[in-house]
Amino acid sequence: MKRFNWQILLGSALAILSISFYIIHYLIFRDVHHIFLYLIGDIGFVFFEVLLVTLIIHRLLYEREKHAKLEKLNIVIGVFFSEVGTKMLTSCPLIDSDLDEIGKKLSKVKTCSNQEFTQLSKLLKKTKYKVDIHRANLDEIQEFLSEKKSFLLRMLEHPILLEHETFTDLILAIYHFNEELVAREDLVNIPNADSRHLAADMQRVYQMLIGQWLNYMKHLKDNYPYLFSLAMRTNPFDREATPVINE
Repeated sequence: MKRFNWQILLGSALAILSISFYIIHYLIFRDVHHIFLYLIGDIGFVFFEVLLVTLIIHRLLYEREKHAKLEKLNIVIGVFFSEVGTKMLTSCPLIDSDLDEIGKKLSKVKTCSNQEFTQLSKLLKKTKYKVDIHRANLDEIQEFLSEKKSFLLRMLEHPILLEHETFTDLILAIYHFNEELVAREDLVNIPNADSRHLAADMQRVYQMLIGQWLNYMKHLKDNYPYLFSLAMRTNPFDREATPVINE
C-alpha cells in the first residue's frame, strides 16, 4: 500500500511539473498553437514507442534471455545425467512387451529426425510404465542414491531449476524414492503391498526420467554433436553400446 501511494505521489509530481513547464512556455512565448502542435505530436509518438520498445525490443531481449537460461539449464541437466540419471535408467527393470519396443526405438535415437523425436516424445507420454521391483537390486540403488544425496540437494537449490518445474519434480521424485528405501531395514523380504508401493515410486521416477533423457538427447544432437556422440556410445537403452570407438 505504501509503495502504491509512493507511485501516485511520483506520478502526480511529474504531471504537475509537466503542466508547469507548459504554462511557463505560454507565459514567455504566448503561442498556444506551438504548444499543442508538439504536444499532440509527442502523444502520437508514444504509441509507436510502446510498440517498438514493449512488443519488439522487449520480445527480442526476452528471447535472448530465455535462450541463455535454457543453455544453463541444459548444462545442469547434463551434469545430472552424468552423476545420477544414466545410472538410474540402467537400474530400472521393466516388465512390458510394449516397453521393449520403445526401448528399441530409444536405442536408435542417434538417427532420429526432429519429427521422429517429437513422435517418440508423444509416445512416451502416452505409455504406462510397469516395473518389476523384485528384479531390482534395491540395496544397490539405495546405496547409490544415498551417496548422491548431497548432490541431489544441491540440484534442488540451484536457482536455474526454478525455471523448469518438470525437472525439479524429477529430482524430488528421486529424493523421495531414496527416502522410502532408507526407511526400510530389509529391502529383500518386502510384503506384497509394500512392493506395490515401492514399484509405484520407482515407476514415477522412471516415467519422468525417460522423458527428460529424450529431451536432453535432442538438445545435444542439435547443439553439441561431440557430447551427443558420447551419449549415444553410452546409451542406457542400447545393450551393445560402448564408449570405445572400434571403427
